[in-house]
Amino acid sequence: MSRPRAPNRAGRMALNAAAYAVTVFLLLPTLIIIPMSVGPERLLSFPPKGFSLRWYAEYFRDEDWIRATLFSAEAGIIAALCATTIGTMLALAIVRGRLPGKGLVELLVIGPVIVPHIALAVAMFLVFEQLRLTGSLLGFAMAHTVLALPFVVFTVLAALYRFDAELERAALSCGAGPVRAFCHVTLPLIAPGLVSAALFAFIISFDEAVVSFFISDLDRKTLPRKMFEDIDFNISPTLAAVATMLTALTIAALLLGYALKRGMERRARRTGP
Repeated sequence: MSRPRAPNRAGRMALNAAAYAVTVFLLLPTLIIIPMSVGPERLLSFPPKGFSLRWYAEYFRDEDWIRATLFSAEAGIIAALCATTIGTMLALAIVRGRLPGKGLVELLVIGPVIVPHIALAVAMFLVFEQLRLTGSLLGFAMAHTVLALPFVVFTVLAALYRFDAELERAALSCGAGPVRAFCHVTLPLIAPGLVSAALFAFIISFDEAVVSFFISDLDRKTLPRKMFEDIDFNISPTLAAVATMLTALTIAALLLGYALKRGMERRARRTGP
């Protein structure tokens, strides 16, 4: 019986090179915007003809930019909390419960990902306009919760499927109630998944542009809506500075989630349930 041939070295190297090329291609626009944000010119240009932080200073001096940023942060935090709470309960019902039509429920959960955001935006605008929620913090939090919910549900589902349900049953057999068993056994073990889900929900809310554009008003708008307005009326390197800070925020949130997840997993392995 002949031994299987070793993988072709040239083919493996070509595959790795192609993967790196695609990664660089996807990251290139983000990498280019960073030097554009520190150029001294009043117009976007690449490569920059100098170095200046004036456009970051312009951002922090502009009340409209700061107001939009704070509004996005408020809506993102509320949406993350609501989506994580609702999504965790729904994931538990899917895994632990006896839901009739469980497949249909999962299909409905993933609906906001499948349906085009422009269709969701129009639908939410028509409903929120009747309820006088356009431009309100509550309206933004509700809309962003709907958009972030699928990512939370499937992140928590992955954590629950990796979780050994026998540990929960052991706690129940020892006299713990369902709530106590969840809080003392299940929750600590799926906490890394919850942290990742909450960070995903916040990033999705903070970066959402299409739905936010439709449900904003002249006074209360999110940071992406403010960026769209500046693209239409006043293209300046401040946009590049804001885009760079958004990129840094996203990377920081992902690194924070990874660090917290690793720390919780190590602590769970060390202490046990």
